[in-house]
Amino acid sequence: MATTATEKILGIDLGTTNSAAAVYEGSGAVPIPSQDGAATGGKMFPSVVAFMPDGSVVVGEKAKRQMSLNPHGTVLEIKRKMGTEYRVEVGGKKYSPEEISSLILRKIRSDSEAYLGATARKAVITVPAHFNDNQRQATMEAGAMAGLEVLRIINEPTAACLAYGLDRAAAGQGKMRIMVFSFGGGTHDVTTMEIDGDTYKVLATSGDTQTGGADIDNAIVQRLANRFYNENDVNLRDNPSAMVRLKEAAEKAKIDLSTELSVEVGVPFLATVEGVQKHLKYELTQAELEEIAFPIVRKVEATIRSVLIDSRLGPEDIDKLILIGGQTKMPLVRRTVEQYMGKAAEEGVDPMQCVAIGAAYQGAVLAGKLNYKLLDVTPLTLGVEDAAGTVQRVIYRNTPIPVSRTQSFTTAEDDQTEVGIHVIQGERTMAADCVSIGRFNLEGFAPRARGATQILVGFDIDANGILNVSAKELASGVERTVNITGRMKIPEEERRRLIEESKLYSGLDRARREEALLKGNGDQLVYKAKKVQEELLLPKERIEKLDRVCAEVHATAALPLDPKNENGKLDAMKAKLVELADLINDTIDTYEMGEAA
Repeated sequence: MATTATEKILGIDLGTTNSAAAVYEGSGAVPIPSQDGAATGGKMFPSVVAFMPDGSVVVGEKAKRQMSLNPHGTVLEIKRKMGTEYRVEVGGKKYSPEEISSLILRKIRSDSEAYLGATARKAVITVPAHFNDNQRQATMEAGAMAGLEVLRIINEPTAACLAYGLDRAAAGQGKMRIMVFSFGGGTHDVTTMEIDGDTYKVLATSGDTQTGGADIDNAIVQRLANRFYNENDVNLRDNPSAMVRLKEAAEKAKIDLSTELSVEVGVPFLATVEGVQKHLKYELTQAELEEIAFPIVRKVEATIRSVLIDSRLGPEDIDKLILIGGQTKMPLVRRTVEQYMGKAAEEGVDPMQCVAIGAAYQGAVLAGKLNYKLLDVTPLTLGVEDAAGTVQRVIYRNTPIPVSRTQSFTTAEDDQTEVGIHVIQGERTMAADCVSIGRFNLEGFAPRARGATQILVGFDIDANGILNVSAKELASGVERTVNITGRMKIPEEERRRLIEESKLYSGLDRARREEALLKGNGDQLVYKAKKVQEELLLPKERIEKLDRVCAEVHATAALPLDPKNENGKLDAMKAKLVELADLINDTIDTYEMGEAA
């Protein structure tokens, strides 16, 4: 569907705890208010959905207000489950994360149309920079379910940089390198960008889709629940309604402590003990909050370090530091980032609204109202699992998008007429340690000896960061192209073994990769030994010797890899491979020359 110059395109920041929207009007982007009024903390739309006892559904501020009365029917923080097999069960019915998110987007669309006095059916939606392909695709699906045509998915830090940079470009400022640090309710990530005139180039990005302000809220809740238990011998964790009220109190206290040194947390009527109503009254100081939050906040330093390394920059090379997301209002977060970077963050950037505003600017570009170039990157490495279980990397993380890459593969067995293509996303060497984002089969080509069939696998990432994969058998021309939309079949907690684990286990990964390659070489040599036995007339003792050494190759390969002595097994494998290769060559040289068998 074409976009006209007069059409309104929404810019939507779909957040974990709160969402925001904006639209380009006249010469700038303006926030869109919720019909229910602003939410706590500055964004307009709480990302809360409630299924009411009468069968109705309410979204946003109204849903948030009734949480304590309807804890089992209220859904929070669904963004953290996007792109997974997780389902919310309410009233005997199950809902996918996309369905819940679509209700939030539908509320935003409805309120936007009321504000604009016109239909608004097209949108640019932002996602964390570190969202993988499953999560991006799920966001697109949620938009479609809400009746929106999602014109583009862009990264949250990129959108924030647009909101910041367009104003500076208009003021005539020159080339700048910017770091955008994002810390919201459910995620945090870091992006470095270079702005040069009308070109916005992402240099590198990294982050964590499972660390955010909600984790700090939950840590405060646990402190309050422990305090109540110590005073009253009542475990509030068994009372969902009480836990919701504690969470509301914890979030409010955290926000107030961004500007106050202490606050009094008061939650009345939490429990009844022997007919007596028990209340929580607790003074929480900024110092105690920082002690609670420190283990969570300190994780951001590793992300900053990773992005600087990938950008090939030092803190001194960054001209401007931008903080976005509600959690950056916390003094501990701001202080941690500023001290690491050795510079103060920019003032005049609304950390709550700038992502939606940047998305609205991108919508204006798509509508032909603005003109600039946006060069984003893919956040994670993409590849294909090979027969040895290792990842053959096709597109590396922080490669500019859109991008297309191809790589050639071959069959691992004789007479194959089909191959399975297993698409992997992540930074580890072994496919089992990364995220599986899709599988498909290419079939119908002629059987040949192993290694004779050539399969060309192509990866294509569009401007939304969404992946299409193709596979083609070159001799027959048999081809298949798929849009990777499959959901992961692994538990959520296993998804996060990505960049940080790739660094932690880099030594072991190198050994495991070498082990896999040596096993592959061993399989090829054993295959060759069997072929030699079939094609040459050999004496019994030579056949027995070949069989014995082949068995020793397999036995050595089957030994466990000792992390404390990786080279022990690898050296033994190499020695056995040399022995088998020499034996095969000697057999060919001796018996092809016609010596008596």
